[in-house]
Amino acid sequence: MRKLGFFVLLCLLWPLTAGAAPRQAEVGLADVIQALESPFKPGGLDTGIADFEAEFFQESRIVSLDRAQRGRGQVWFKFDRTLGERVPQSKFRWEYRQPTEQEIVSDGRTLWVYLPENNQVIESDIEFALREQPDNPVTFLTGLGNLSRDFSIRWAAPNRDAAGNYVLELQPRRTSQLIARLLIVVDKNAVLQYDNNLRPELRGAQSTVFPILSSTVTDPNGNSTVIEFSAIRVNRGLSDSLFHFIRPADVEVVRPSGMPGF
Repeated sequence: MRKLGFFVLLCLLWPLTAGAAPRQAEVGLADVIQALESPFKPGGLDTGIADFEAEFFQESRIVSLDRAQRGRGQVWFKFDRTLGERVPQSKFRWEYRQPTEQEIVSDGRTLWVYLPENNQVIESDIEFALREQPDNPVTFLTGLGNLSRDFSIRWAAPNRDAAGNYVLELQPRRTSQLIARLLIVVDKNAVLQYDNNLRPELRGAQSTVFPILSSTVTDPNGNSTVIEFSAIRVNRGLSDSLFHFIRPADVEVVRPSGMPGF
């Protein structure tokens, strides 16, 4: 069950790109990287992005089975910006409506993967999970402000999609069993807003554009997972209670072996 939980997480965390057009000469790679990272860095834009919610579409392809599985649902994120110079901690909730109902929830300390059809919830400590699998994609959720530290980033080929958004290719700086390549489509409006905030009179303005439109993660075996976000809304003042899983009375709790206290 533990492997299932992390596989489900892997399938959640990354979206894809469409075809692309040449980038505009006046926008450099560093500009796009900064627009992607700056809303999540401590000491970046004044409040940055505090939270966001969106609809999502997911497609996972398993090469050995020559099969694709698609899913849809809604996602909520909240970033704890009270940690001083540390990158904001992530709280999140993914609710699948298709192909089957399931929930993946974290309050920043505990991770719950709820599978209603199995009448089970997998409960684990995020810090424990990261120690056990330091290259697990969970780090993508908690390290949006450190992407250039954890990944080598370059232009994808092609480097813009049909709508003119920027496409980046990321490769882990350390060998990973889970990630061979990550593509991220960065909203062109987020890049424009970042460039505006370089102007002294606009510094400190609140970031209002979530920069990630979609992403694709490909593992060393060629399996890939695409997630595309739509109807994105930022800084809605999401309540902390949204990120705590309330277990139904008849649901079994399953905890990974080796966790402290178990």
